[in-house]
Amino acid sequence: MRAGGPWAEAIRQGLIWGGVAVFLAMVGMVDTFAERQIVAGVISLGLLLLVLTALGVGYQVARRAGGPVAAVLLRGALAGAVAGVLVAALVWVASVVNLRAMFVSATPRLFALLSFGRGPAGTHLILLGWALGGLVGAAAALLGGAWRRPLFAGLTWVLVVGLFQEVVQLVLARTRAGSAVQMLLFSTEGLLPRGALIIFALAAGGSALWAWSHPATRRWSEALPSSRQRALRALSLTLIILLVLLVPVAAGPFLSQVFVLVGVFALLGLGLNVVVGFAGLLDLGYVAFFAIGAYTMGLLTSTGQHGIAGMSFWAAIPVTMAASLVAGVILGIPVLRIRGDYLAIVTLGFGEIIRLLVLSDALRPWLGGSQGVLSIPKPAIGGFEFRGPEQLYYIVVAGCLLVIFVATRLRDSRLGRAWMAVREDEDVAEAMGINLVNVKLLAFAIGAAFGGLSGAIFAVMIGSVFPHSFQLLISINVLALIIVGGMGSIPGVVVGSLFLVGLPELFREFAEYRFLVYGAALVVMMQLRPEGLLPAAIVRRELHAAEEPVAPPLPAEPAEVRPASDG
Repeated sequence: MRAGGPWAEAIRQGLIWGGVAVFLAMVGMVDTFAERQIVAGVISLGLLLLVLTALGVGYQVARRAGGPVAAVLLRGALAGAVAGVLVAALVWVASVVNLRAMFVSATPRLFALLSFGRGPAGTHLILLGWALGGLVGAAAALLGGAWRRPLFAGLTWVLVVGLFQEVVQLVLARTRAGSAVQMLLFSTEGLLPRGALIIFALAAGGSALWAWSHPATRRWSEALPSSRQRALRALSLTLIILLVLLVPVAAGPFLSQVFVLVGVFALLGLGLNVVVGFAGLLDLGYVAFFAIGAYTMGLLTSTGQHGIAGMSFWAAIPVTMAASLVAGVILGIPVLRIRGDYLAIVTLGFGEIIRLLVLSDALRPWLGGSQGVLSIPKPAIGGFEFRGPEQLYYIVVAGCLLVIFVATRLRDSRLGRAWMAVREDEDVAEAMGINLVNVKLLAFAIGAAFGGLSGAIFAVMIGSVFPHSFQLLISINVLALIIVGGMGSIPGVVVGSLFLVGLPELFREFAEYRFLVYGAALVVMMQLRPEGLLPAAIVRRELHAAEEPVAPPLPAEPAEVRPASDG
């Protein structure tokens, strides 16, 4: 804790979180998000941002400084009140100055939302509301795990269902029983209050039941014979695979399209994870391999003027991956002796070179220039064509499973351990006898092949390939999803894709705030969870070594004393 004591820290936190609330209001997030109702007639997404800010300041203050319960609660209320002072000051300034001339988002509806509809006359309500929010946030931090987990689970599920109510209603509308559930939980404006209570009760009860039964279930499964444990794991895996295969049937074309896009970026992330996460080679030009895979697939399969081979998707896939692999080796050779930031700049240049080559007039007769390669046919097996997102979903899932299997085997192999040694310290790895040239080239080549596979699937999904689809931003997005998911973690890449690719697709009406949320998510992740949402075990141990319980020393075994031999 910083100097000044816990009360000064509470004031400091109140100023920080109050500044965050003012910032969210002035950039327009509160006003724009207020159009999305979480619980109809009770709370909107914009109001929820303010509530979460008030709760967050109290929670943060309680976590940073302990002490008697009454003192912690009072510090939480104080921090909330300080944050409320900044919000009240904003409302007061808006009443005497035309802020709308400088900030487009400074609408009357915004200030009505901030001041409970009373303007400057509602200052006391603003302070009281924020102080109450800070108090509740501090109380939540003091709750024991047995109470906090069900409470958080219930609120989280209400928030998730309220946020994704359109998607949930789309899924429910596809079944007969779902229509009755839809009428029980939702209205035309959003989630009903009774629906929110039902979801909260079910989620909180389920969390409490899980916490109560999990230890006994675990002991029961561990006591089973090994053969029955294997059968149980096989049954669980079969159920998971069936659920994954049934997703397009239950989700419909829109959600299937979202999952296909998530899968394409997950493939990209898995490839870049080999280069950055396993080997520690920062590559900012990874989009080049994505483009090479897409253009190779387009040229080999297109039925338009730029098609050169008329191959099928299945015959072109190995060629596409081989072309990307060769490109990875070509990139890897000149950067073998380059490290750190310099490597990032060189790879960034490689990505831009590929994009400019595709756009150049010199290659226009073969690659189409800015008009791209058109008429790329959909994959087909026999008479079945993977025409829409509900069919392409299975190709993406198959590609992800294949890449996950290969990446897992590589990670646990001798080559994977060599990559990790290079990531930790190149000089030490070389001194231990690791051939840096081979190890780095293999990382670039394998990662590039995975990127090429992703590009090939992207090409058949779109049906055409254009240069503007391969901007630098693709590389930044892929790197960001690896960081958010957990550097070096294979499941983390999938989770990062869901968060940074799937969620923005479901919130397209708020697309203008996409990169603001990206930046905020990265800052929060680095501050609160630098290892990522689902980190690799070795990274988690490195970052939380001090929190790991220290095993008691083993009792010393008496030394065996052997009689001296006569010889």
